[in-house]
Amino acid sequence: MEALLGKTLDDLKQIATSLGFPSYVAKQIANWIYQKRIRSIDQMSNLSLANRQRLSAIYEVGFVEPSDVQQSVDGTKKYLFKVGSHYIESVYIPEADRATLCVSTQVGCKMNCCFCATGKQGFSAHLSSAQILNQLFSLPEFEQLTNVVFMGMGEPFDNTENVLKTLEILTSEYGLAWSPKRITVSTVGLIPGLKRFLAESKCHLAVSLHNPIPEERKELMPAQKAFPIADVIAEIKKYDFSGQRRVSFEYTMFKGVNDQPRHLKALVSLLDGLECRVNLIRFHSVPGIPLEGTTMPQMEKFRDDLNAKGLTTTIRKSRGEDIFAACGLLSTKKLEQGNS
Repeated sequence: MEALLGKTLDDLKQIATSLGFPSYVAKQIANWIYQKRIRSIDQMSNLSLANRQRLSAIYEVGFVEPSDVQQSVDGTKKYLFKVGSHYIESVYIPEADRATLCVSTQVGCKMNCCFCATGKQGFSAHLSSAQILNQLFSLPEFEQLTNVVFMGMGEPFDNTENVLKTLEILTSEYGLAWSPKRITVSTVGLIPGLKRFLAESKCHLAVSLHNPIPEERKELMPAQKAFPIADVIAEIKKYDFSGQRRVSFEYTMFKGVNDQPRHLKALVSLLDGLECRVNLIRFHSVPGIPLEGTTMPQMEKFRDDLNAKGLTTTIRKSRGEDIFAACGLLSTKKLEQGNS
């Protein structure tokens, strides 16, 4: 059966029309799913019994509970979801003043960044808008959520259509009516999807940068060949990030690879004139990847030097490393192999 979860209001209007329902029924269905978060079409009490039966003959609400959960010593939780014959992971990160969910957009990833466990897994499938949203709606801690980041498994702009549908539902009045300021979408810089996102959404943007020198970045991130970081930044500069919408750059630090004075100089030059933030990330060792993380004293010096050059820079706190939930560690490769 097809899920109603993940349908936009326009989608629901088409469904209502196709089943011979009055047009206002679409908004009623949206209210039941997104605001009341019911689990069964039978619970839609303001729809007639006959209409509920017609709807449930073709559709289901579409919630799928997590198959497993692991909890870190720091309170972070990693949830496993089964999607068809595949699996994905999402990460719940509670803090004193906020609670963030890191969601996945694909099973695996095509980008093959050399430092990322998800990239090493390879690509299996795109997630539908229902499967992306389900990571929020089936979360036991849903009521505590303050923020969502699209930084889990997959490249969001390799699945642009479903990501944009998800963002519409999260921010529209008929959906969750969240402020776009609560949502950040990350990308390695796929320009076609980036253009649509910047034009059609007001959510925050995070760009996976990791090295400002083109030839060196290409070694870390194959996407640099098709979408040079200079072109990505030129596209971003067409939009206003001086107000409430933010752009940040993610920079995982590797010893001797991207933490030298030449990198600092190139980074300052590359981001010159752009209102942005740089987030330095500690590298978490991944089996089979011959990279070593920069030491914390070196990271702190790099941060301080960038701040001194006028580039707002912070070091992101690492969470969930003991359960392989930290940045770059998500992978369902063993489950995918066992299921094939």
